[in-house]
Amino acid sequence: MTTFVVTAGLLASIAGGAVLLLALIVAVGIAATSRRARAAYADTLRAELAALEARLRNDDERLERELRQAIDSTASASRLELGARLNELQSAQAMQVTQAIGVQNEQINAYGRLMQQQLGDVSAAVQRNLADLRLTLEQRLLALQQGNDQRLEQIRATVEEKLQTTLETRLGESFRLVSDRLEQVHKGLGEMQSLAAGVGDLKRVLSNVKSRGNFGEVQLAGLLEQVMLPDQYEANVATRPGSSERVDFAVRMPGRGGAGDRALWLPLDAKFPVEDYERLLAAQELADRAAADECARAIERAVRVQARSIRDKYIEPPHTTDFAILFLPTEGLFAEVLRRPGLVEALNRDERVVIAGPTTLFAMLNALQMGFRTLAIEQRSAEVWQVLGAVKTEFGKFGDVLQAVKRQLQSASNSIDSAETRTRQMARKLRDVEALSAEHAAELLPPVPDEPDG
Repeated sequence: MTTFVVTAGLLASIAGGAVLLLALIVAVGIAATSRRARAAYADTLRAELAALEARLRNDDERLERELRQAIDSTASASRLELGARLNELQSAQAMQVTQAIGVQNEQINAYGRLMQQQLGDVSAAVQRNLADLRLTLEQRLLALQQGNDQRLEQIRATVEEKLQTTLETRLGESFRLVSDRLEQVHKGLGEMQSLAAGVGDLKRVLSNVKSRGNFGEVQLAGLLEQVMLPDQYEANVATRPGSSERVDFAVRMPGRGGAGDRALWLPLDAKFPVEDYERLLAAQELADRAAADECARAIERAVRVQARSIRDKYIEPPHTTDFAILFLPTEGLFAEVLRRPGLVEALNRDERVVIAGPTTLFAMLNALQMGFRTLAIEQRSAEVWQVLGAVKTEFGKFGDVLQAVKRQLQSASNSIDSAETRTRQMARKLRDVEALSAEHAAELLPPVPDEPDG
């Protein structure tokens, strides 16, 4: 390393000398005044510079060789020295590491022995604490178990007592409820038996053709009693003159003039084809469509026959209306008749018979009653007009009487005015006369007694 520094300093000195020499030559050349001299001198300088350059090049090569040799020798020495130093450093570090490892092992062993001793002490203390804790827990658990047994025994006794009381109460209530229900069931069975007997009686009643007719007539009579007045309908009426056939009921229609004219009747007859209707209901309950259709057609035939019979027996215009009403006593039967397509229209058009159920007939009778009331109001209106005419005539006579009374009152008023005038004249004449006391006047002019009414 030192050789390298010396060589570098030498080269720097040589280079500095060459530069100074070149600067001196240039300065001398510049000082020459003659161009020709300067040219010759320049050639000389060029030659010298070339020689100097060659010498400097040789010196450079020599210095470079020497410098390389010095660097190589210096590097070799440095490598050897560095290797020795590294070996020494490695040996010292290995010794230090070995010593440190030994010390650390000793410390670790000592710490391990200390920790083992401390763990032994801690383990012994934990064992003692666990033994004490186990003993305490066993004592606490034993006391808790004894307390729980006592409480459970008390709870069991209380629960058994309450369960016994509740069970006895509930059983008593249940038996009483069952007894009440059985009594109600017994009563219900009695009522069901009575109802069954009543249904049997009703079935026996309806099984008779005349009884079925009576059933329809009773319903029809009830509707007429609810809506119509007693003089607006009659029962068992012979609507056709000279015929012995009598319709169940007939409504007396208003509108005939004169007291001696015969009444205009609206025939109402009740029919109840119960056998066909019961067969239809049974078929519908069994979902037998074919049987239901057959029973419905049977009902249609029966209704057509009854409507034709009513037309032939009871319709006789002008003694009756040009139509009659066939009453079906149940809404179910009426609904089945309405369900037959075109049946009601055909009976109305061909047989002049209107089909009516209980609700429909009730509405018809209410409409007729409203018509009757309207007609009665119209008749009463004519009578009222006649009374008003008579009152008008009498009112004219009353005006004449009032006029005469007015003249008489006017005459009395004139007489009173004349008497008043005479009284004032007499008072003026008597003004100068001295008035007597009341007692003296009463003596002179005693009161005249009233004359009895003759």
